[in-house]
Amino acid sequence: MPSSDSALPATVTSLRNRAINVLAAAGVTDAEVDADLLIGHVLGQSRGEVQAGSILNRPISPVDAATIETLLARRSTREPLQHITGRAPFRSLSLNVGPGVFVPRPETEQVAQFAIDALRSMPDPQPIGIDLGTGSGAIALALATEVPHARIFAIENSPEAFPWTTRNFEEVAAENAFLTFGDLADAFAELDGTVAVVISNPPYIPADAIPRDPEVRLFDPAHALFGGPDGLDVVRSVSATGLRLLRPGGVLVIEHGELQGAAIRELLAIGGWRAPATHRDYTSRDRATTALRP
Repeated sequence: MPSSDSALPATVTSLRNRAINVLAAAGVTDAEVDADLLIGHVLGQSRGEVQAGSILNRPISPVDAATIETLLARRSTREPLQHITGRAPFRSLSLNVGPGVFVPRPETEQVAQFAIDALRSMPDPQPIGIDLGTGSGAIALALATEVPHARIFAIENSPEAFPWTTRNFEEVAAENAFLTFGDLADAFAELDGTVAVVISNPPYIPADAIPRDPEVRLFDPAHALFGGPDGLDVVRSVSATGLRLLRPGGVLVIEHGELQGAAIRELLAIGGWRAPATHRDYTSRDRATTALRP
C-alpha cells in the first residue's frame, strides 16, 4: 500500500483501476463490484454513480483516498465487504451487520420468496409466519415488510448476533414483526397449531467440513455455520418445532446446502411431513426444501 498521500491516485478512474487490481490479486471474486462499492461508500455514491462518466475524472481528496486505501487493505484480507461498510442488502432492505452475526446472502432472498408466496396465498386475514434462528433478522423483516397483513415472529439465541438483530428490528420498525431471544426448540409455545408458515436458514455445514470462502471461514460466526456431525442437527430441531407450531396445511421452508436435499426430504418424510420438495436457486444448486404440515 502507498505510504504517503502524494502516492495516492488523484481521480476516481485511477483509484478505481488500482482498487480492482488490488482486490483481484487478493482473490476477491467480484473485484470490480467491490471496488465500486468501497469507493462509493467513502464518497457517498451509489455503484452506478461511481461508474458514471461524469465523475470518473473527478479529483479525490487525499483524506478520502487514504480512507479508501485503508478499506482496500481490509478487504484484501477477505474481511467481508458488508463488515467494512456495516450494511448488507437483502431484497428491499439494507441491514446492519458486523462481527458476530451471519451476513445474509443473495441466495437466501430466493428462499424467503417461498415463505412470502405461502403467506400471501393463505386465506387468513392475519397469517402468522415464524423465522427460526433469524440472525440479522433478514428473513423475518423481509416477510414483515412484504406481507404487511401478516404477523411475523422471529427468534435468535446468539448473544453476539442478537444486538444486530435488535438494531435491525428497531430500524425497520415494522409494527407486525416481533423479536424474541431464545432457543428455537422451545419457540413460541403459545402459538402452537396456529402458524401458517415456518421458515429457517439454520446452521447446516457438517462439523468436519471447511468452508471454501475465506469470508465465511474466517469471519462468519461458527454458531451460524455448523450443524453437528452431518450438518442436520438444527434441521431436525426445526422439523420438530415446525410440526408443533404449524396448523394443518401450514408450510415449512428450510434453506440448506446443495448436497443435502435428499437427506432432508427423507428426514421430513420420516418425521411425518407431507410432500417434501427440494428447490434449486438461480445457480441451479439445491437450496431449499419445503413441506406441508399434515
